[in-house]
Amino acid sequence: MIDTGKPHPARMYDWYLGGKDNYPVDEEMGRQMLALDPRVPVMARVNRAFMHRATRWLAEHGVRQFLDIGTGIPTEPNLHQIAQGIAPDARVVYCDNDPIVLAHATALLRGTSEGATEYLQADVRDPAAIVAGARAVLDLDRPVALSLVALLHFVSDEDGAHELVGRLLSELPSGSYLMMTHATADFTPEESAAAIAKLKAAGVTLALRSREEFGRFFDGLELVEPGVSVVHHWHPELGELVPGQDDGVIPGYGAVARKP
Repeated sequence: MIDTGKPHPARMYDWYLGGKDNYPVDEEMGRQMLALDPRVPVMARVNRAFMHRATRWLAEHGVRQFLDIGTGIPTEPNLHQIAQGIAPDARVVYCDNDPIVLAHATALLRGTSEGATEYLQADVRDPAAIVAGARAVLDLDRPVALSLVALLHFVSDEDGAHELVGRLLSELPSGSYLMMTHATADFTPEESAAAIAKLKAAGVTLALRSREEFGRFFDGLELVEPGVSVVHHWHPELGELVPGQDDGVIPGYGAVARKP
């Protein structure tokens, strides 16, 4: 059931990107976030662009399986279009907990005949269900790229964010990758504190983490150069410039790392 009584991060993200699949409550909270920092839509596009670049890098380096958790409402090009554009036999499983994403899942499933694209309705807080669903499509004895883009800042330490990532990675073999972005308060502490308070009052968790705390998600993994970076500084040569990305600080980090 779709809860239109409180904002949902996936629908707010859709509103930031200019989409139509959101409700007045999402737009209202989105406008409150813009009042704190008018660059929020740029941040959303920068995260999306990171996903494109990281997927491109992974596919060019031989990865043929992707598990994308926190998929969000479809916005082309989707991950499978990037991956299968390079490797038509790539297999992609999308996962999200928002019923609106489920309603649009058919848009996520228009992949190549050589590969596979499937959608799984599940929450990142239930890694067992995600792994069970992914196993039906992906060969978990072969490397998988785990994508957690702009997701974990909505999962608190109390909900075990680092442990959830560790649990998911434990099911993936050597040669798998973690690709991830995360918002931070490192550059905008006052605006971030206000955003956390407004979202908390609306029933949305926002757990902004420092560079060090973000880096902990990659403990035991081999970071791909240039390591943990401000999101749009990660291999910019692999994608297109996002308008406005250099007009001030983008308060978020991104990284890709390999499981040895």
